[in-house]
Amino acid sequence: MSGRSDGRARRVSWPGRAGHGFVAPYVVLLIAFGLVPTVYAIYFAFTDASERFAGLSNFTTAAADFRFLPAIGHVALYLLVWLVSLVVLVVGLALLLHGLTARATDRTLRFLYYIPGALAGAASAMVWLFMLDPTVSPVSFLLRALGLDTFGQVIAPGHLPMLLAVIAFWTGAGGWIVVMYGALNNISPDLLEAARIDGAGPWRIARHIQLPLLRKWIVYMVILSFAAGTQLFVEPQLLSQASNGVAGRDYSLNQLSYDFAFQNDNVGSAAAISVELLLVGLVVAGLFVARSGFFDAD
Repeated sequence: MSGRSDGRARRVSWPGRAGHGFVAPYVVLLIAFGLVPTVYAIYFAFTDASERFAGLSNFTTAAADFRFLPAIGHVALYLLVWLVSLVVLVVGLALLLHGLTARATDRTLRFLYYIPGALAGAASAMVWLFMLDPTVSPVSFLLRALGLDTFGQVIAPGHLPMLLAVIAFWTGAGGWIVVMYGALNNISPDLLEAARIDGAGPWRIARHIQLPLLRKWIVYMVILSFAAGTQLFVEPQLLSQASNGVAGRDYSLNQLSYDFAFQNDNVGSAAAISVELLLVGLVVAGLFVARSGFFDAD
């Protein structure tokens, strides 16, 4: 009896071992490819080429560069277009998808929404290079109808915020639509049915029941999408290379950081820009979490 009791006690002593086992590989990768590079970047941001403490000199060097403020403006405009369109269209499409009664249509649309997300950032940008070139694009008639006859005209700097937002939406929105759809499925059908019995239509149900219950998921989506948007690099970099510099190789802050590190041999200023982006992401995430009551119990 005592042997069985000891074995039972040992099993109960670590009740979450299965969950910890699943999480452990992620924690190892997070430390190796998240925390360690972050500490490394902070170290370089505050040291000079001789690895001596440099104070804020790397930050002032980056801020004094003539490309720094325009890059901030480009990223800010892109984030505005991207996040507004993401919230409106993702939530709207998820609500429409949830309202479908034909299950086969429902499953088909979810699959179609998710397909672009299976492509990596570089692969999706290559697809869009093909789509945006009027000489080979299957929608060249639309581009020419807009007065865009060459690839350079299509990716002119003034068009980039909208183009980059379209590419980002095409790549990442499908996964979020599926997430929002799953969150909508967690809303009690009895609650929705009671609202219908009281005479509420689809618009009032969405506004007063579904959207408030989706609030935390929307905040979660905005936080992660904001963090990803500030790291804008692959798409403008490929567009710049494909257009021989028409798009500019310093359009975004990450491109500028890359240019500091590999063109100017100034790793300190490149790391300073990275640290600034990290701080902005943490502050914005903290504000959203604090103002939205993200961790409050429902």
